[in-house]
Amino acid sequence: MPIVYLLTGGNIGNTNLELSKAAAMIHERVGGVRKASEIYRTEPWGNPNQQYFLNQVLEVESVMKPEDIMSKLLAIEQEMGRVRDKKWEPRVIDIDMLLYDNLIHESDTLTLPHPHLHKRNFVLAPLAELAPDLIHPVLQQSIAQLLQHSADKGLVEKM
Repeated sequence: MPIVYLLTGGNIGNTNLELSKAAAMIHERVGGVRKASEIYRTEPWGNPNQQYFLNQVLEVESVMKPEDIMSKLLAIEQEMGRVRDKKWEPRVIDIDMLLYDNLIHESDTLTLPHPHLHKRNFVLAPLAELAPDLIHPVLQQSIAQLLQHSADKGLVEKM
């Protein structure tokens, strides 16, 4: 069964509760959550004039196809109150699909692996906690190597 890595995050409201609700909804609608990283407190990306985020990576086992998973994730975000007005704005919840097995995929609605995964420590740190030896299918480096050589200097700390 395919293994999917998802990043959840938010910075509005009770974010710990929102991350927990998102994980439960993902487990119910997408596939079994096999592992969850610790929760990380991270600097906002793109727009520094907002509260810090809490982020977590989930390892999910799913029989669904990537496009169907993405559709479910967007529906979960909307149901949880996610509003998409401006890029890099504060949000109740954000769910990104990082990897789907070792699939390389590009469409109008989804790019896998996530195109910015290797540039953002708020993604790499929790992902490396769960799967440090996982090889990025395009860059052919482990997640631990990508984190070690990352140029991102934003704060990422375990809660």
